[in-house]
Amino acid sequence: MSDNTTSLWRAIFTRKMLICIFTGFSSGLPLYFLISLVPAWLRSEQVDLKVIGLFALVQLPYIWKFLWSPLLDHFTWPAMGRRRGWMLLTQIALLASIPLFGWFEPKLDLWSIAYLALAVAFFSATQDVVLDAFRREILLDVELGLGNAIHVNAYRLAGLIPGSLSLILADHMPWSSVFTITALFMLPGLIMTLMVSEPDLVKSGPRTLRAAVVEPFREFINRQGWRSALLILGFIFLYKLGDSMATALATPFYLDMGFTKTDIGLIAKHAGLWPSVIGGLLGGVWMMRLGINRALWLFGVVQVASILGFAALAMVGHDRVVLALVISFEALGVGLGTAAFVAFIARTTNPLYTATQFALFTSLAAVPRAFINASTGFLVDQLGWVSFFLLCTVLALPGMALLLKVAPWREGEDKYL
Repeated sequence: MSDNTTSLWRAIFTRKMLICIFTGFSSGLPLYFLISLVPAWLRSEQVDLKVIGLFALVQLPYIWKFLWSPLLDHFTWPAMGRRRGWMLLTQIALLASIPLFGWFEPKLDLWSIAYLALAVAFFSATQDVVLDAFRREILLDVELGLGNAIHVNAYRLAGLIPGSLSLILADHMPWSSVFTITALFMLPGLIMTLMVSEPDLVKSGPRTLRAAVVEPFREFINRQGWRSALLILGFIFLYKLGDSMATALATPFYLDMGFTKTDIGLIAKHAGLWPSVIGGLLGGVWMMRLGINRALWLFGVVQVASILGFAALAMVGHDRVVLALVISFEALGVGLGTAAFVAFIARTTNPLYTATQFALFTSLAAVPRAFINASTGFLVDQLGWVSFFLLCTVLALPGMALLLKVAPWREGEDKYL
């Protein structure tokens, strides 16, 4: 066995990489619950597609989470610590709030459902702030590519619970039971929180709340300069714009194409399982060899091409083989692109101000998902599915163009292997 292969296996099978599996799963489950299971529930109860599209606005906490992230950097919970205390609190809140959806009827309680979804998004976004900071603080810079690829891979695998298992169960049991079972999958992350140790880097933390609010922004601007900082922020906003819009109404799209909920659960979601697993692992390995910059270029091209698969499915219509192929390629392309993107964001943060800076960057990346995606129902209504997906492809290109400035292909990087 070569030295490189030995180093690779040693890098993958470590305690820190195992932790990244749990952080990814815990982070992904509530988001996919909101963007996959809730729309499917509403659509199955005959709620209008435009109203379902507007439900993307409940994801506003993912945009504004940087506003309260300094509180998470500053305040410490007794016994549990700064990171573990907030992780435990948010995970308990999610475990308790997700089953409450079963108390409502979509036709009668739409506003109550929206408020509850907003609360779940708040708890989830707050958990993301702490999990992102925790992961950045336990990983070395050279481990960011692999660690974040594993995190993203587990994040996407978590989508199989609300996007596959829960949909299949919904054909055989009441929605109230489905929501309770879905919530129980928050338990592995909660157990992980109880078993890990607090990172040494955050045991002191910012001494004042003012320092926790002001210094992360000042440090980023001083380190990058105004021009470079604005280019980086523009890239973070645009890089995932196209595929975020394309997948915003994925489950209602499949239903409109004539697929049953069981079809979606068994074919659409599981067709993406192994490509997602393989893509995530390959993405992490390739980033260790290529560096993050080149990975952003290569994985971004695959990500853009994968959006066109949805347009092809819209033209073909109800075809289970095409559905499986399209979803497999989407899982591979978007999984690779997301892995490189999250690694780039992690690299851009300063470990001294992780929670606030990471929250700012990921909040900006969530803007399309919450605001622009709210218009997707109206766009589909006006354009039709094929033209809508072609528009999403075009909107993915400006982010790729900004790579020339923020992540040049030939710029040297430290590589793990």
